[in-house]
Amino acid sequence: MIQFIGNENQISDSFTHLYDCDNDIELANSLSKVMVSSGYTLVEGTIQRGVYEKGNRTMRILFGAFCKYFKFNISVENKRINLSSASSGFSGGVIGITQVRKEVNALSEKLKTLN
Repeated sequence: MIQFIGNENQISDSFTHLYDCDNDIELANSLSKVMVSSGYTLVEGTIQRGVYEKGNRTMRILFGAFCKYFKFNISVENKRINLSSASSGFSGGVIGITQVRKEVNALSEKLKTLN
């Protein structure tokens, strides 16, 4: 059973959540399920320390904010999930930067309800 305890820190492009769970592998598996169901793909590393990506980087560069692209570094250790943006959203201009911040907030809320 995984239970969200609290948010240790959150800024515009990253956060750390603390959980009560049996082990980090259980937490990483639940995190992975949420990310995949949200349209993300693990492109590098493992489910405990990896990079998740959603969208198409080339399309984002060509068409800016009209094409969504998100890339996040995620690590699971000591019953904590650390998520930070690996893309600034700058290729989408001001709108793109805002999209990244909104996506970080949306993921933060989703990960508060892990089970």
